[in-house]
Amino acid sequence: MITINDIAKQAGVSRTTVSRVINNTGYVSEKARKRVMDVIGETGYVPSQHAKSLRTKKTKIIGVILPKISTDTSSRTVNGMTEVFEAVGYQILLTSTNLDKQKEIEHLKLLQNRQVDGIILIATNTSQELLDEIKVSKVPVVVIGQEMADVPSVIFDDYAAARQMTQLMIKKGHRRIGYIGVDEEDRSVGMLRKQGYVDVMAEHGLHMEDAWMQNGDFSIDSGYEAMKRMMLASSGDLDGVFAATDRMALGAWKYIKGQGLVIPDDIAVAGIGSSETSRFIEPALTTIEYEHAQAGVESARIMLQVLQGEKEISDKKVLDFNLVERDSI
Repeated sequence: MITINDIAKQAGVSRTTVSRVINNTGYVSEKARKRVMDVIGETGYVPSQHAKSLRTKKTKIIGVILPKISTDTSSRTVNGMTEVFEAVGYQILLTSTNLDKQKEIEHLKLLQNRQVDGIILIATNTSQELLDEIKVSKVPVVVIGQEMADVPSVIFDDYAAARQMTQLMIKKGHRRIGYIGVDEEDRSVGMLRKQGYVDVMAEHGLHMEDAWMQNGDFSIDSGYEAMKRMMLASSGDLDGVFAATDRMALGAWKYIKGQGLVIPDDIAVAGIGSSETSRFIEPALTTIEYEHAQAGVESARIMLQVLQGEKEISDKKVLDFNLVERDSI
């Protein structure tokens, strides 16, 4: 096995010079640098990342905690991170909680033990237990999706997005609009999106039955079951339903179609997320598009700023959204 000492001997330079060339640190003449690089090219020498980590105390690995690894949202967010990290020689290590809130805490501890340089968490709640674990983390943590006090966070304006969608449905003539949400422990998706819907309905003086507000668990099946409960319990005919996520909207869409109803003539359907599937169903789903790839980019940039010791880092970065009007309302 070729070692750094072998490279130094063949290039006729010191071990320190080889180390400086490999790590791009300190002064090395162009002549010496060329000799070292020529020998590395001839021998196929690959520096040991583990040995380098022991010297620098840095692994150049960022842990990423996802709620689900197989969704459009996760893939777009990770692609954004990868774009930034790969350009500066960092790799990412992915873990998934499968929407288990307790595993967010477990994975924070796990990744620290794996000696990552930092952790990016796509959070699904803002519990004090989770916040406490972030505060005592041995490595910096950046959060996506939830606003947390004194923790660098990349968020979307969920309240404004839900308001805008509800206003559009009302503008289109819908008045008896149901809502499918998630557990309000998820402040962004569960509480703020629901509040946007409720406030706009109230501002327009529109009646809301308790049965019109049902919860799912982000899945298509849960959207289907929530829509079923809503329609069976409602005292009158609904003319619209707004779901907090596209996947639950797709479940509602499936149930409505199964009842022989026409979308949007009998009942309009809208969601949030701009998933790939939302474009291809018939009629195509009206939705809110979030810049998930940009969230990944911004979270990675913030993490690098923290790792480089920058002091002036904002606690909150709010990203924009677009309302994508299609044929379902």
